Order: sequence, then structure tokens, then C-alpha cells
Amino acid sequence: MRSVETVEVSEDDGEPRVDRWLRRRFPHLTQGQVEKLLRTGQVRVDGARVKASDRLAPGQTVRIPPLPDAAPRPQSSGISQKDEDYIRSLVIHRDDDVIVLNKPHGLAVQGGAKTVRHIDALMDGLKFDAEKKPKLVHRLDRDTSGCLVLARHPRAAAFLAEAFRDRDTDKIYWAIVVGSPRPKVGELRSWIRKAPGPIDADREMMVRALQTEEGAVHAITQYAVISEAAQRAAWVALRPVTGRTHQLRFHMAEMGHAIAGDPKYKCDRPTLNDLGGALLLHARAIRMPHPSGGELKVIAKLQGHIKAAFNTLGFDESDAKDPFKPFEGTR
Repeated sequence: MRSVETVEVSEDDGEPRVDRWLRRRFPHLTQGQVEKLLRTGQVRVDGARVKASDRLAPGQTVRIPPLPDAAPRPQSSGISQKDEDYIRSLVIHRDDDVIVLNKPHGLAVQGGAKTVRHIDALMDGLKFDAEKKPKLVHRLDRDTSGCLVLARHPRAAAFLAEAFRDRDTDKIYWAIVVGSPRPKVGELRSWIRKAPGPIDADREMMVRALQTEEGAVHAITQYAVISEAAQRAAWVALRPVTGRTHQLRFHMAEMGHAIAGDPKYKCDRPTLNDLGGALLLHARAIRMPHPSGGELKVIAKLQGHIKAAFNTLGFDESDAKDPFKPFEGTR
């Protein structure tokens, strides 16, 4: 950019720190360059000097001085057309604020030491008509399929993060478990903590804890049996009241009805070897306040291995058209 510009802070920008707003808008600038521009008064807000930590508000104007051009973007930093088509095929809801994916089993949400292909690396394919790629506002385990929510701009990200943090979201999971739980409807409560050992997400496990133990958190899960395959297996709806790591998997195993295909959380009942061996847990539906007002409700269809398991056991997903019904009046 070779001339001075004045940019108005939009509603979609939210109320970010000045330095973060500049880094988002001009990602080729380093933090050091941003701080120098602010320290020397070249960047001003409503005509006044500001510090990096000051916050902007919608409607304010920011003076942007001439900036160095961005370095050419390496071809390897983008994603292929094949990857773009793939990640867009997962979209089950899109508006100006929110994208919801039906995440498949086996695809990680974020990367790690041994994880190169993941949703976060494919986000460029979900820009559509926006300038910036969307941002994750919650997570699913690699082996859990279903509803995954993304925010399309900072204001939506802040709104949705608060909704998840304050438990204003309502999430329903479907699982196939070994055996058939009794009673058929109930609530599971326990104090849990992360087991000591490596912090690698693939090896992380939760264990029962005393309330007074360091790192202990309270986990609450509501469940309802929808259908049964004799006493061999059951289709169960799960509603996490709290959002603890692995809490659904931990609770069902502790109850004696582990989720079929779970490699970590097991119980003494026979495994269901004829169902493919993969985790049978699906984030079926989510209901939450929308950043622009009203309510957003999205349902993710069964697919792949979990749909095949339903067919094998004779379960019909149309028998539970409203995923939230088993939990009406429990919030």
C-alpha cells in the first residue's frame, strides 16, 4: 500500500485490540512492525495516538500509513482444488456469520505432531465470499463425526465462544453402546480429571477423581435409550450438560455400557466386532443462539460407518426425527 488510507472499524470486527486488528487486516506485517507503527504515531484511531493493547469499537476510524507490500504467497501455502471441493462438501449450513460442517469420522479438527491433514488446514476452502477464513469455536474428537461449528468473522467468533462457555448451546449426540442401559433415561454425574502421563491428544484419557483433587472437574451427561437390538446393543441419545474432555465416552463406559468401537473407554460387556471396529459416536444436532439474532438449529445426517452400523442393527434414524425431544424439560 503506497498511500495513507482511513479504514472504519466494522460491526463484524467486534472490539479487538488495535494490534490484533492490524495483524488480521495486514497479515504480512510482523508484531514488531505493528508496534513501531503505533509507537511512532503513524497509526491513529479517530485522530489520536493509541497503544497496541487499546481496544477498537465499531464505527471508529483508523489511519493506515503507507505499508510495505506483502511478499508473494508461496503456491504451496494454498489448498488444492480437490481439497477445496472436499471441505465444501462437508458444509450442512452456511450464512453470513456461521458455517456448520458434518465432520466425518477419522478427520482431526486440528493438527498435531503426527497429524498433517485436518480441518484447520483446510479452512482456506471455506472462505466463500469472505476475506478471512473461518475460525473454530469448539472441537470434536478425531473419531467423532457430526456437527462442527465455525465462525466466519471475529464478532461471530466472540459471540459463539461465549455461548459455548455459558452453556447456551444444546448439543445432542447419538451413540451405539454395548448392552442396553437401565434405567432407559437418566443422568450421569462424576468428578473426573486427566490421567497423568503424556499430553498428546491421541493418548489423553480421563479418570474418576475426588472433588478435592487437583484438576478435578464436574461432568454431567443426560442419556435416553431410543431403541434396542435385544440386549446386545442400544441406540442412545446423549446430552452433555457440561463440556468436559471425553465425558460421554467416560460416562458410558463407567455405567457399564461403553460406546461401541471405543479404543480407550471400555467395559466388561462383549464388544460388537461385526460393526467395523470404529467409534460409533455422532454429534447429531446442535441448537444455539445465532450471532445475528434468533436461534440456529442444525442436524447432521448419519454417514459412513455409523450409518452402516445402524443398518446392521436394524435402527432407523427416522424414528427420532426431533433429536432434542428425549430431553425436553430437562434444561
